[in-house]
Amino acid sequence: MEPIDHAPEELQTIRDLVRYGASRFNEGGLVFGHGTDNALDEAAALVLHVLHLPADLSEGYWDARLTRVEKEAIMARVRRRIEERLPLPYITHEAWFAGLPFYVDKRVLVPRSPMAEWIEQGFQPWLDPDAVDRVLDVGTGSGCIAIACAYAFPDARVDAVDNDGDALEVAAVNVQRHNVADRVTLIRSDLFEGVPAEARYQLIISNPPYVDGEEMSNLPPEYRQEPRAALAAGEDGLDMVRRMLARAGDHLTEDGVLVVEVGYSAETLEQAFPDVSFLWLELERGGHGVFMFTRQQLQEAGFC
Repeated sequence: MEPIDHAPEELQTIRDLVRYGASRFNEGGLVFGHGTDNALDEAAALVLHVLHLPADLSEGYWDARLTRVEKEAIMARVRRRIEERLPLPYITHEAWFAGLPFYVDKRVLVPRSPMAEWIEQGFQPWLDPDAVDRVLDVGTGSGCIAIACAYAFPDARVDAVDNDGDALEVAAVNVQRHNVADRVTLIRSDLFEGVPAEARYQLIISNPPYVDGEEMSNLPPEYRQEPRAALAAGEDGLDMVRRMLARAGDHLTEDGVLVVEVGYSAETLEQAFPDVSFLWLELERGGHGVFMFTRQQLQEAGFC
């Protein structure tokens, strides 16, 4: 790979820098999945962020010429992305979820849950967004799910729990950024331990750790940059999910629902509970492994 110290003189426009970055990313064998799924989109996201320009930049601007300072700023970030194998949002300190921007750093997972599309829909028809007054986000990390729920359910109070104090510091930044401190409460808690015993929610939602032991050992470098505790969930990836299923019913209203992402562990979950019929939500934007239970279904399955 050619040295990435300074921008070659031939590179003059936004289009030039995006093409160059994509070529270097492919040459470096980078792995994507933290907001983009290919080198070209990743390079475009990087360049536009440095230039403080929107992702839907008008075609007429792609041939705009860049200043020397702008080109060097872009090259410095291209170099970091390749040499450190950092997910791009850890370099830009920004990730998007449910159409909303969030601050992120290495203390939290990069937001990417496929549950975003269902949050935006208010989980209809199972819930009436205007009637939901309490939501619990278990394992909130950056706070993206809790804050997105605050937007989706305008009259709801949202409790966001996490057992990692560092993650809650990041979540606090995002709560302030979105001006939802009056409705989103951050709680340090190991699952439900810190949740008031009398608290009942119409929606309990979680993107818990669900990566099994074998997959953890084979993670690409970019994913190894994320907090291990937010990914690893025992040998079969179900340690946290089992605990959640056993307790969630205690905190759901009679008409409440539990929504949990388990990703690639979906098949393992069904094998672990062969007599349980899981409702897997359809995901139009990609992704998989998100299940839903009503409180009644949890009871019928013997979880509460």
